[in-house]
Amino acid sequence: MPNDPPAWMYRAIVEHTQDAIILADRDGVIRLWNEGAETIFGYRADEAIGQTLDMIIPERLRGRHWEGYRKVMATGVTKYGREFLAVPGTRKDGTRLSLEFTIMLLRDETGALLGPAAIIRDVTARWQQEKALRERLAALEAGRAPCARPEQDV
Repeated sequence: MPNDPPAWMYRAIVEHTQDAIILADRDGVIRLWNEGAETIFGYRADEAIGQTLDMIIPERLRGRHWEGYRKVMATGVTKYGREFLAVPGTRKDGTRLSLEFTIMLLRDETGALLGPAAIIRDVTARWQQEKALRERLAALEAGRAPCARPEQDV
């Protein structure tokens, strides 16, 4: 393995990872869509590239998304490079997804902001399991009588 991996290795990692890797330009138009994105969202790359991110954002959240997106494009700053953002998403068939992702802001050689690249993981199964556990715990707690205190001997 070379110390300085060749470009084809980077390309293979981006193209074939199971997490979605999506690059959008400053206007929110998709410019890169990897195999992981195809699997998670159900759109082939040729269907997604050239479309806006609206195709994977639930309609009720689009206003809030674009407000934040425009702010990041204007300021060049995001906190989601280090923190995970947990959001719902939408597949091609309309099913809802639970997603976690981080982004990095891609800049050209002069430092000009080109757009965000997102690394996205589908956490739907884990979210459903955690929701079921929370509901079960709430039901158990609701059905439990307050703990009786034993009488103390004096």
